[in-house]
Amino acid sequence: MENILRIKYQSRLYELPYTLVRSRRKSYAISISPEGQITVRVPLHTTGRELERILIEKQHWIITKYLEALKKQADRPVSGLTDAQRSALTRQYIDAAKEYFPERAAYFRQFTGGTYNRITIRDQKTRWGSCSARGTLSFNWRLMLAPPAILDYVVVHELCHLTHMDHSAAFWQAVEAVYPDYRSARKWLKEHGQELVL
Repeated sequence: MENILRIKYQSRLYELPYTLVRSRRKSYAISISPEGQITVRVPLHTTGRELERILIEKQHWIITKYLEALKKQADRPVSGLTDAQRSALTRQYIDAAKEYFPERAAYFRQFTGGTYNRITIRDQKTRWGSCSARGTLSFNWRLMLAPPAILDYVVVHELCHLTHMDHSAAFWQAVEAVYPDYRSARKWLKEHGQELVL
């Protein structure tokens, strides 16, 4: 059964489908992807009434962020490339990423510490990088379209996860020690990440 959130905003009724995820988390979280997909994460034993209260409290934030995501989608640049051209260019960027990311990871690891086993290059819509418990670093090839400093931030971010597998204060201190301007990089990705397309 599909979950629908109904919000009246500026004299218009919006019916927004959302994904409900129950887990062992202690608090709730609401996220909206660049494509406008809404995900609501709540603790396992959250009641229907508690969920309704959460959605009512956050409805203004949800609708404004949802409409922002739709506007960014509409404003995304159109390249004019054919599918064949886009595919060939994507392959070139992926090949370049397979060489470049290991170089940057090796450079920054001398400052972050930690040990990784391998590096993979992926094509993900919403994640720029990840670090597995087994020490595998994964990076989104689309970062090759970003300014080099932004790519370096993501590399440092994932390297720091080798010693801090969370987003605790200690983790962010480790990131800041190597990349002091990380807040600006995070802000740039949030505002311009959807533009990293061919």
